[in-house]
Amino acid sequence: MVPPPSERRSAPKVLSHLGVMALVAALMGLVAAGLAIPLAGALGVGAQQVAKSVDNLPAELQASALPQKTFIYDSHDNVIATLYDENRINVSLDQVSRTMVKAIVAIEDYRFYQHGALDLKGTLRAMITNQANNGVVQGGSSITQQMVKMTLVNQAKTKKERAAATDDTYARKIRELRYAIAVEQQHSKDWILERYLNIAYFGDGAYGVQAAAQHYFNVNAKDLDLRQSALLAGLVKNPTGYDPTDYPERARERRDVVLDRMAQLNVISPQRAAKVEKQGLGLDVQRSDNGCIDSTAPWFCEYVVRWLEQDKSLGKTAKDRRQLLLSGGLKIHTTIDLRYQKAADNSVAAHVHPGDQAIGGLAMVEPGTGQVRALAQSRPMGREKARHETFLNYTVPYRYGDARGFQPGSTFKAFVLASALEQGIPLSYALKSPNQVDINQNEWQTCKGPYDNPAPWQIHNSTGEGTFDLTTGTRESVNTFYAQLELATGLCEPYRLARQMGIHLDSPKSEMTPSFTLGAADVSPLEMAGAYATFAARGMHCETYPVTVIDDADGNQVKKYSPKCKQLISESTADAINGVLRGVQEPGGFGYSYGLNLDKPSAGKTGTTTGNMAVWFVGYTPELVTASGIAGVNPAGQPRTLNGQYVGGTYIDEAFGSKTAGPMWKGAMGVIQQWLAAKNFTPPNFSGRKLHPMTTVPSVTGMSLASATAVLHSAGLKVAVVNNSTIPISTSETVVSSFPTAGSSVLAGGSVLLTPSSQAPKAPPKHGGGGNGGGHGGGHGGGRH
Repeated sequence: MVPPPSERRSAPKVLSHLGVMALVAALMGLVAAGLAIPLAGALGVGAQQVAKSVDNLPAELQASALPQKTFIYDSHDNVIATLYDENRINVSLDQVSRTMVKAIVAIEDYRFYQHGALDLKGTLRAMITNQANNGVVQGGSSITQQMVKMTLVNQAKTKKERAAATDDTYARKIRELRYAIAVEQQHSKDWILERYLNIAYFGDGAYGVQAAAQHYFNVNAKDLDLRQSALLAGLVKNPTGYDPTDYPERARERRDVVLDRMAQLNVISPQRAAKVEKQGLGLDVQRSDNGCIDSTAPWFCEYVVRWLEQDKSLGKTAKDRRQLLLSGGLKIHTTIDLRYQKAADNSVAAHVHPGDQAIGGLAMVEPGTGQVRALAQSRPMGREKARHETFLNYTVPYRYGDARGFQPGSTFKAFVLASALEQGIPLSYALKSPNQVDINQNEWQTCKGPYDNPAPWQIHNSTGEGTFDLTTGTRESVNTFYAQLELATGLCEPYRLARQMGIHLDSPKSEMTPSFTLGAADVSPLEMAGAYATFAARGMHCETYPVTVIDDADGNQVKKYSPKCKQLISESTADAINGVLRGVQEPGGFGYSYGLNLDKPSAGKTGTTTGNMAVWFVGYTPELVTASGIAGVNPAGQPRTLNGQYVGGTYIDEAFGSKTAGPMWKGAMGVIQQWLAAKNFTPPNFSGRKLHPMTTVPSVTGMSLASATAVLHSAGLKVAVVNNSTIPISTSETVVSSFPTAGSSVLAGGSVLLTPSSQAPKAPPKHGGGGNGGGHGGGHGGGRH
């Protein structure tokens, strides 16, 4: 039957495939009993079918880039981690020793530079042998054909594609040959050999000649000698069976085969071959680190990987981006300083042990850039429970580490302080702050109006009571002072500032609450360090980031990351906060009392949560911010108090930020300060600042608590009530005093503290000859420190 014109193959086209057929005839089983069946007897329909099947193949091999090892560097270009699916480092042919080139050509395809895509002599010889062994196709392939096969296997994405690239059929050999012919037409022999040496698997996880040279001998491919080259050249045939780390005798025998072959071809002399054969393998096996678990800074490394996986400019999907990291041969330059990292690691290890029922973490950020300098935590990376290992990174936000962080305690007071100063409330503004006050929660204003819970919140100080201004109330972390100050600022502005400063707040209903000033959301050390860096940088907030530049395997820049900064608060506000928090590190401050001060100017803020579940110290100089956090965690991973347990080998009767988290901060910063300049903070300048409006306190003394509250509300003021008992104050009680007193100035929208009759100071009993002093002292109290 004659095919229609559309299906007819022109004579020239059929003839153009005869050359291919002549080469593939042996592969089609046309060799029997050692004699080739005449090609003419296979023409006709057979020729048409073969020609058609060859025509259906692509005209050229699409050789994509080979998977390569990615390197992660510190800020001084030291390698801190490598990532890969295949341990491969591409090198050009001129970076491979000539001895290695001669060895691989001698044993795999000695006529490589003389023949085309197919070595017909070698193939026919191999096929005769194969026919005597049930026709299994093996051996006889040229280096070009082998390279094609390796490429197809490497680029196979599915099981079906992988099976097609490796099956023992003549169809596969025909396909490889067609591709090989195209490759030989489009590329030089040197290009083919270079790709072959880079794509070949050399066993024990080493892909390509450079990785193999480094793995087995700790040298570069350009420095391979004859003994080393012969061993590697022999591995390609069966990299698993000849693996010298598992089968050294087999590997040696195979190496000697290569040496003998090189001598037979006069590549080397028989005497030199014999001399080398008397030598051992000369292995210097190097373990190839892979992944962050092998990094010198595992938690920082993991942060880098997770951070880049979320950069959509590096790939359409998260899977694409991860594949790029594992196979793209990237050079990722990061912000970490290994000097800081070592100091952080040492301090964390000294203060919180892996097996403690606690987690300790440090994060370091450079103000003015947002560059992350170090991350350290007490539990090592891994999955061995007996060693208390984990893959949860507690030092970074949840999206990068899968850990929820810790309650921040009074470190959040800094956001209220910043809001107060931005609203024009002066540092000298004073509030009477007793040990305990009751405030109805709907007294606080959120971004959408009053907080929707009218129930009273009872706020406690940890020690003492007194009258405090913004400076002393902050330095001594007085809870009842800050609860009243927060009435004046409202909840919206502190919440907004915290978010803008990098605190991951996404649930206003549960986070924008009256207790915000005492830490209403779980946070990570990195978030706190990044937020406080805003103060150190004089109000300039920079997003935290770990990567500066990414280059490809050839050194071409893929992406550059620059600081993303914005002036969030005025310089004078930030300068004032720095001045206030310097007091924590000076005589009389909590930090100074526990020896946390440095030789350089520094500032800090403590934080302790209810029940002493977590403690913090966020301290900084103008050049570096370090957040130190320790949280109690029971074996089930649930929060527990730090009180009454051993942490870092030290018994904790009662945990506080200054005495528990502070020493871990000092352990790191005390070392790092030698690399920091003796730069001082800038004194605040409030000239020209618009002050918060004031109003006059109406007279409410003698009224019932309910009536006094109504009067104050009508004046636009909030109400706080002194209550030193656990029983709510009756609204029918009489107000005996207010602070500020009637006729005094008070912040517009601020609070007035009322003392009901049941809480009035009792008059001392009358005794002859004098009596005991009465009333509450005015000494400084404080919140958690």
